[in-house]
Parts: sequence; structure tokens; C-alpha cells
Amino acid sequence: MSQLKVKLQDDLKEAMKSKDNFKRDAIRFLMSALKQIEVDERKVLSDSDIIKIIQKSLKQRDDAATAFKEAGRVDLYDKEIAEATILKSYLPKQLSDEELKIIVQKHIQASGATSLKEIGKIMSGVLAECEGVADGKRINAIAKEILA
Repeated sequence: MSQLKVKLQDDLKEAMKSKDNFKRDAIRFLMSALKQIEVDERKVLSDSDIIKIIQKSLKQRDDAATAFKEAGRVDLYDKEIAEATILKSYLPKQLSDEELKIIVQKHIQASGATSLKEIGKIMSGVLAECEGVADGKRINAIAKEILA
């Protein structure tokens, strides 16, 4: 079993003992998503698989939070943000913008890209190198900033 899944199970037990119902429910939701994928695909999830699922869940939380904020539902917005905060604690430390710029510049130099039309040349390499530690939106924004 992956280390991340063990940590999730331990944190679930701790949340249940401390009667932290909000954290318990957020972790249970994530664990059910993991279990669903394990059953559907008949495989044991690795840490990198779990990180991808957490990132997908975070994206869903961000989208929902945005929709709730636009609709004026502050209570639901706050709930989504709090759940996202719990999920983020299970992701590896994210790269800073400066660290990300260095990686993007390295790939730009290696590929010889000189304009925004060639951004596709570098994105796949940067995404592969930064898997789990940087969001694709941030990578794309920094690449556009440098190539512009």
C-alpha cells in the first residue's frame, strides 16, 4: 500500500477520534474516490496516482468555489475552500514561481522555442518534470510570460 494512502487512513482515524467531522468527511470523500478508481480499473494506486486524483479533486473544489462565490453562496464557498485546504495538505510541496521559471527557461532553451506559437514544444517536457509539484495553469502562464 502506498505511503500516501496509509497517511490518509491514519488521518481519518485521528479525525474520527478527535471528532473533527469536517476533516473526517473530506478524507472519506477522497478515500471513496480512490476506492472507486481501484475497483473500476482493478489496480493498486501508487502515490503518483493518488496525487493526480487529489489534484483533480482540488480542481473540482476550485470550480465549485468559484461558482458558489458568483452565486453569492458564501457558506458553500467557505466549505469548498476549507475542503481544498485539507486536500492540499496531502500534496507534495509546490514549486515557487521562481523555481518554475528556471525549469521553464531550461526547456525553452533546450527546444529552441522563440514565440507563443511554439509553447506546445516545451509544455510536455515541463509538465513531465513538474508532475505533482506544479499546476499546468501556472506552468502555462509562466511559459507565456517568458515567450511573450
